[in-house]
Amino acid sequence: MRVFRILLMKELKGFFLTPFGWVVLAFVVVMQGISLSTAMKGFRDSPVRDSLVYVTFHTPVFWFYFLFIFPLITMRLFAEEERSGTLETLLTAPVRTWQVVMSKYGAAMVFYALLWAPAFLQFKLFEWATDLPPAWTPGAMLGAFTILMLMGAAYTAIGCLASALTSSQIIAGILTIGILVILYFMGFVTLIWGESFAGAPLFHYISSQQHLHYFASGLFDSRPFVWHLSVAVFVLALTYQVVDFRRWKR
Repeated sequence: MRVFRILLMKELKGFFLTPFGWVVLAFVVVMQGISLSTAMKGFRDSPVRDSLVYVTFHTPVFWFYFLFIFPLITMRLFAEEERSGTLETLLTAPVRTWQVVMSKYGAAMVFYALLWAPAFLQFKLFEWATDLPPAWTPGAMLGAFTILMLMGAAYTAIGCLASALTSSQIIAGILTIGILVILYFMGFVTLIWGESFAGAPLFHYISSQQHLHYFASGLFDSRPFVWHLSVAVFVLALTYQVVDFRRWKR
């Protein structure tokens, strides 16, 4: 575990000791602020039945920046080291392949989780600045951030795999966003084709929009836990195989 901790801290320093990580953080803070402002404007213009948390995470702005977070934080993990030649040095060192993969994935997940700390503060700032009761329930707040972490676990793993498959950050980023956009639009299949075909339950099961809808409403379901964590484990296993193949090919 000592080697794993060293690798993990090395990867975390790559996020926090370079301008890139802070640029990504600033991007997420600004876009989340726009989502919150858009939701608040909707509350001002007309009565809204749903909570402020629910409306904020259902604006078009949210999905636009949310899907772009993952290529930004993962495209450099393996691709940049492969391009610069440092990955070869790392893989020939006395470290295990799983330590390399999990340290990069773990650092990306820690950074991803920290990206949402300002969003939580923005919601609390609304409560403090207006001196009004919160326009959401604790269940809605907990559910929203829980599903964000679950989706983050799966989508970050996808980004890691894409980065491990190429030495180009641009290709890794395009591959990641392409897969995530496909997954996103698969949630609309039942809206287009209706509920009558045999595969409809499957598309409901994997629909990110539906998961967010329920969790942001304070309704917890075990199925999204199973889906997203299963995807994360499966994709990380593929990433391990890709990196291990490169290791022994050398």
